[in-house]
Amino acid sequence: MIELFNGKGGLIEGCIERIDRTGLDFVALEDPKLVPPLSTKWHVFAAFGTLKGDRADWLLEKCTELGAHSVTPLLTERSPSISENRVDRFRRVILAATKQSQRLHEMILNPPTKIVGLLPLLAQSKLSFLATAGATPVVSVLTSSRKESSGLMIVGPEGDFTEKEVNMMMKAGASAVGLGPHRLRVETATMALLATLMLWSDSQ
Repeated sequence: MIELFNGKGGLIEGCIERIDRTGLDFVALEDPKLVPPLSTKWHVFAAFGTLKGDRADWLLEKCTELGAHSVTPLLTERSPSISENRVDRFRRVILAATKQSQRLHEMILNPPTKIVGLLPLLAQSKLSFLATAGATPVVSVLTSSRKESSGLMIVGPEGDFTEKEVNMMMKAGASAVGLGPHRLRVETATMALLATLMLWSDSQ
């Protein structure tokens, strides 16, 4: 018995009837079904363009495993670009993590965006959290928040956002949240915030 999925919620069970060098025959044992997303759709905006080695791969892999709906590379003053050559690799990382974690909905990798492109989304969102050093702990902020069908979370680059960038996003509607007393790497902060938000929204 095996299950096939299309990355968009489609699922079908069946078995392999024949397999050889030319391909295989799959026999469906039931009608296909469409499984809707069951939890809050968290949209991750993270400034990971300057991460070296496989750190960006790791960030995307773990976002996929934790259940993020989408990831958008965020371009900031201290992380102004991301190589287009890395996009194909990122998509392969996401696909592999989708299969490994048995996700029915493949995480979306959006084109990079600047903060000015994020501001209208913040204005429209009822849940938007900005990881900022020295802010009120995220757990405390969540006690006065209500679950919504979707939300945004934002993590800055190495060296953090500039004061101007933080003010712009908070003015647009983002809630500043703290992740503890220590300085975190981009990928660590992203995982800490995403895991907290996923657990919180799933428990509501």
